[in-house]
Amino acid sequence: MPRHHHPKGEPSQRRLRVGEELRHALARLLQRGELRDPALQDATVTVTEVRVSPDLKNATAFVMPLAGRHAAEILAGLGRSAGYLRTQLAREVPLRHAPALVFALDRSFDHASRINELLHRPEVERDLVGPADAGAPTPDEKEPDEDEPGDHGA
Repeated sequence: MPRHHHPKGEPSQRRLRVGEELRHALARLLQRGELRDPALQDATVTVTEVRVSPDLKNATAFVMPLAGRHAAEILAGLGRSAGYLRTQLAREVPLRHAPALVFALDRSFDHASRINELLHRPEVERDLVGPADAGAPTPDEKEPDEDEPGDHGA
C-alpha cells in the first residue's frame, strides 16, 4: 500500500485527529484534579494544542495556566506527572502505543497580542489604508478651497 506524502511541515489528517483526541483527553484528566503534584493542586490549566510526531510515539502538549501565573512551576509539575498522564491517556485514547508526553507553554496568545499591538501603531495604521481610501486626503492634508487666494492657473 503506497504511503501518502504530505508537504513538508504539514501534518496528516491522522496526526491532526490523534492530536485533537489527546488534547480532549488531557483536558479531562487535568480538570478532574487527580494529580498529586503540589504545583498542580489548585492550578487551572488549558490545553490549547497537542502536536503528535509522524510516528505517533511522541506528543507535545501546549498548555496555558490561568492568567499565565506560575507557568514555570506548573510546567515542571506537568513534566513530573507525564508518566502518570501517559498511563491515563492509554486508557482513554485507543492507540497501539500511548505517546510520550512533553509539555510546553503556549506562546500564541503573546504573539497575537504583540501583532495586535503592532497593527494599531499610528505609523502602521497609516500604511494599512485601503485602496479606496488612497485618494482621500489624510487628516493633516487639506484640499485647497476655491475661495482661498492663490495661483489659480493664471
